[in-house]
Amino acid sequence: MTNSAIIFGEGRLSIEDIVRLAEPHQQAELSSDNGFHRRIDSAVAFLDQLLKEDGVIYGVTTGYGDSVTVGVPEELVYELPLHLTRFHGCGLGEHFDHKQGRAILAARLASLTQGYSGVSWELLNLLTAMLNHNIVPLIPQEGSVGASGDLTPLSYVAGALVGERDVLFNGKQCRSDEAFKACGLTPIKLRPKEGLAVMNGTAVMTAIACLAYDRAAYAARLSTRITALSSLALKGNSHHFDDILFSVKPHPGQQQIAAWIRNDLNHHAHPRNSHRLQDRYSIRCAPHVIGVLQDSLPWLRQMIENELNSANDNPIIDGEGEHVLHGGHFYGGHIAMAMDSLKPAVANLADLADRQLASLVDSRYNNGLPANLSASDEPRRFINHGFKAVQIGASAYTAEALKHTMPASVFSRSTECHNQDKVSMGTIAARDSLRVLQLTEQVLASTLLAAIQGLRIRMVSGELDHDSLPESVRDMYDDIAGYFDNLTEDRPLEAVLRYTVDAIQQQRWSLYE
Repeated sequence: MTNSAIIFGEGRLSIEDIVRLAEPHQQAELSSDNGFHRRIDSAVAFLDQLLKEDGVIYGVTTGYGDSVTVGVPEELVYELPLHLTRFHGCGLGEHFDHKQGRAILAARLASLTQGYSGVSWELLNLLTAMLNHNIVPLIPQEGSVGASGDLTPLSYVAGALVGERDVLFNGKQCRSDEAFKACGLTPIKLRPKEGLAVMNGTAVMTAIACLAYDRAAYAARLSTRITALSSLALKGNSHHFDDILFSVKPHPGQQQIAAWIRNDLNHHAHPRNSHRLQDRYSIRCAPHVIGVLQDSLPWLRQMIENELNSANDNPIIDGEGEHVLHGGHFYGGHIAMAMDSLKPAVANLADLADRQLASLVDSRYNNGLPANLSASDEPRRFINHGFKAVQIGASAYTAEALKHTMPASVFSRSTECHNQDKVSMGTIAARDSLRVLQLTEQVLASTLLAAIQGLRIRMVSGELDHDSLPESVRDMYDDIAGYFDNLTEDRPLEAVLRYTVDAIQQQRWSLYE
């Protein structure tokens, strides 16, 4: 066992474990715990016993879904799981990217290693090997209603395990059996229940929720830093973030945001007073906006991690107690609720930053900064427009982010011959959250660059002392100013904006840790 490996089957996994496993270098291992091994072995043995005794098990000796009343002849039982993987191979839309695919593999492995799915060691070992050899199923994003779990997208995992689907391997797309051969691995033959065990669960929505949570938590911290930078550029009033003020409205996340801003402004050492008694809401109320997300994070974590550490297929196989339990654990309602709640909290960060950017570029409200933050010389100010178009773009990204906050979970619709007559839409909610995050990160990048430009103008004019900034703020300013040259003459800013969005998504800056 390597020190850095993430162990499955030993204890609860965290969101951070899945985020780490989304990276190609991260290794996974199966636990050597005796209790874990007993659960896996007993479930397989119990299923084999039931098959010998001609027991009736949904999806093993019966058809799927509405076809539960169709008995499967004994001689076809071992072909049934392969057919499940094949007829669900109808996903459409863009494919999940490499990191998202790895997260999906990890989330499915987390559920199967609870020991209540009736899967073999061969299957668990191959899933683990796919992570460790970086063999990632190519999974279409569209086609799941979130109950019976993520059937169609997860069919691409099951299909890869048997050597019949495409994967990403060594930077290329190829058949999974070819990738397995290159790594000395062998496709498996799915045992009864194994196709259902892989496919009938919430791994796709849960994996995406883990990645979305991580990005949202960083966006909250980055929005806090951007607020501080914008306040400095606007010569804002640092008393808006006073600790006594926030002690009387005791939301802990909101209080944390205010404290971070207060420290970024170096308020106690250099309290800054604006000629305005009260700044506009996008500065003054920033802790109240960002704090909603910050205070939601513990609740969101609980929802996501409980789903991650659950057996969420059907039926549940309790090998040690010798029970087959037919239920609906594939229903993704908790992830749907978490992601539908995350979306507006994140989109409000976009709306906040968009308003901060609007103040920074408008000479009526920016307290003496040049129009559109253009640092051009006086004779050339007539033709230079600085951040004018960047602000228009940020407004567009914000509008689209807000549009995507419509809850997906309320759009349940009956499907599959009215067997799946109430579904979660959790996967759509999770995918929506990624889109909202992308758009919000684009707004944050736009406002971050504008704030840096505003600070640079203040420093050049002598209105702000670079060395008076706290070290963490100063280091971040220096880093961004190092790749973002002073905007004196108009130039295309797409490249630097894209670079900054990438930096945000890679969490380049350590914030409040």
